[in-house]
Amino acid sequence: MSKVHPNVLKRFHYSQDQVIEKPFNWAQMTRLFQYLKPYSKSLLPLSALMVIITTAVRLTIPILIGVYTLDKAIKNKDYNMLGWLVVIIAALYLTSYIANIFRIRWMNVLGQNVIYDMRKHLFTHVQGLSHRFFDQRSAGSILVRIMNDINSLQELFTNGVINSLMDSLLLLGILVVLFSLSPTLTLAVMVMLPIMFFISTNLRRKIRRAWQIVRLKQSKLNSHLNESIQGIRVTQSFTQEEENMAFFEGVNFENFESWRVASQKNAIFRPLVDLTNALGTAVLIWFGTHLIQNQSITIGVFVSFAFYLGMFWDPISRLGQVYNQLLMGMASSERIFEYLDEKPLVSESENPIDLGEMKGHIEFEKVVFSYDEKRIALKGINLEINEGETVALVGHTGSGKTTIANLISRFYDPTSGNVKIDGINIKDISSRSYREQISIVLQDTFIFSGTIIENIRFGKPDATDEEIYRAAKSVGAHHFIEKLPNGYFTEVEERGNILSVGERQLLSFTRALLANPRILILDEATASIDTETELQIQRALRTLLKGRTAIIIAHRLSTIRDAEQIFVLDHGNLMEKGNHSELMDAKGIYFHLVQAQFNLVKAV
Repeated sequence: MSKVHPNVLKRFHYSQDQVIEKPFNWAQMTRLFQYLKPYSKSLLPLSALMVIITTAVRLTIPILIGVYTLDKAIKNKDYNMLGWLVVIIAALYLTSYIANIFRIRWMNVLGQNVIYDMRKHLFTHVQGLSHRFFDQRSAGSILVRIMNDINSLQELFTNGVINSLMDSLLLLGILVVLFSLSPTLTLAVMVMLPIMFFISTNLRRKIRRAWQIVRLKQSKLNSHLNESIQGIRVTQSFTQEEENMAFFEGVNFENFESWRVASQKNAIFRPLVDLTNALGTAVLIWFGTHLIQNQSITIGVFVSFAFYLGMFWDPISRLGQVYNQLLMGMASSERIFEYLDEKPLVSESENPIDLGEMKGHIEFEKVVFSYDEKRIALKGINLEINEGETVALVGHTGSGKTTIANLISRFYDPTSGNVKIDGINIKDISSRSYREQISIVLQDTFIFSGTIIENIRFGKPDATDEEIYRAAKSVGAHHFIEKLPNGYFTEVEERGNILSVGERQLLSFTRALLANPRILILDEATASIDTETELQIQRALRTLLKGRTAIIIAHRLSTIRDAEQIFVLDHGNLMEKGNHSELMDAKGIYFHLVQAQFNLVKAV
């Protein structure tokens, strides 16, 4: 593996993924098996019925072969009975074959449905979590939980659950039959079971720990892959391909090694069962021969006993595999339930208020906010934005502008103080009814895979094509869209890489304005647009913002001159407020910001 410079390692952060130290407990597995509940009256009982039929057939056939065929039909030369036994045994094998076909078919359908339900549940839950959750975790780490961890449960639900029922019934039935045939011989061949149980018990914790580490290494690998693909342009521009590949080799090797170790520990169980089987068979032959010579058992009983003993070790081996699946499932379910147990920090009140048609009056009352409980982003902010008013937030980077926009959007709740909308505490308002009336345009706009028209319609799913064309014309996006190969039906990949930064921003404007919001937030939305396009948007905004509450965040101060109020922030404090003329006359922070920007432009 190539040597990686220590500083390269510092680039990668894998958030809170770690091995979760919890004892194996059936309560957690019971919670996992709750996903079988919707199928408890259909697929599950049908599969269980097929298991019972198959098990009954398998328990019956050795008795028919040994005791009835050898000891009665052949010994007494009863060929009529022998013929009937052959027909009955053939019919039983056919019944078992058909029952197995239906069992496998129904269990595959059941397993796929459970995996579908789990993935849907987890994705729905994650979508409802607060922004702080995503701040602390990489996209790759979240992807591993939703895809890999749930996929690892597929074998457990498809085969493990019903097979464990079948094998448990089979083991119980075999023990009952063996003791009924010869208690002495049964005790003799079972002498190895306590030894095997003792050894396998010591393996359990190590196997579970190994599969937990596998999940962790997979998460790291996916996180690095996601980050590398997203940042490929930066990697290539700084010629860091070799360093990036070296780091990938390290993460990939860790993933490979974790699988090797876990698989190696997993593989110990089957040979252990085979060894026990071999010793048990040796005891059967030695002690069984002695019992036949003493006429304690017949040859037919011995043959039946050999059949049952051969059948006995297979379900033990399969149950061991199911137990390993349970250990893998435990490792994965811990990680899945860790996310499902996450509670949104921004949650609905018990009786949320439906705003109806919002007016858009916003108040901040002594609002304090911190992202990490260490650095205070807002320090007791008081401000008021009137209905239908266009206001601007200005200040140096880190002054708290975007934090105010995040609180208005209710992506976060204040650490203390209140944010009110139309006089109602934002915490008491239904998030859906509130956010349906807000649109946000960010500097780094996100374009989804699909067509241009689908991306625009994202802001209003029921919008007609005419409404979309109108919105695009209003912000000047129609002109460039029409020039694309298929116009509005041109396919764009994730993040819209075929579009320029300015074109993506214009699409984002169209998407936001199509939603016809009562509150419109523009967070550095014109930073990536050229001056000519910006002037075009400014003309459109004068008409489109009329009657709406608009919050504009901009470093380019020329874009906020027409704002009715300008709030000047500095290190989380509200320092000045007023319109452009008032603040220029005051010759305070705003005045110096304008002067500094003017001098910078003049120098250029």
